[in-house]
Amino acid sequence: MNFHTRKWVKPEDLNPNGSLFGGSLLKWIDEEAAIYAIIQLETQRCVTKFISEINFVSSARQGDIIEMGMEAIHFGNSSMTIKCEVRNKLTHKTILVIDKIVFVSLDENGNPMAHGKKEISYVKDRLKDS
Repeated sequence: MNFHTRKWVKPEDLNPNGSLFGGSLLKWIDEEAAIYAIIQLETQRCVTKFISEINFVSSARQGDIIEMGMEAIHFGNSSMTIKCEVRNKLTHKTILVIDKIVFVSLDENGNPMAHGKKEISYVKDRLKDS
């Protein structure tokens, strides 16, 4: 799993208990997963279809730096399934795990569209084709 995006937990990200508000974290994850899907599927037309059970393992506090890891685990005809883990950057303690986030590639009318992808691709490999 590759960990790319980092966030600094700030006061506006906290819940009344002084820990990271789950809604803020889920917003960050959905955005990061969408960016990951857009890059992998090479289309800006994709949407979140499904998010499996969200397992909050531990909490983050103000001042913590967290990082989000994403990995494509399955490619369907028009979909891609991603696994996500969020961890504390300094301690590597897991904060959250989501086993499945499914994105669907769409055509210009908003209908599912075959994307033709079968495996993870990396920018360095795509640049070789240019």
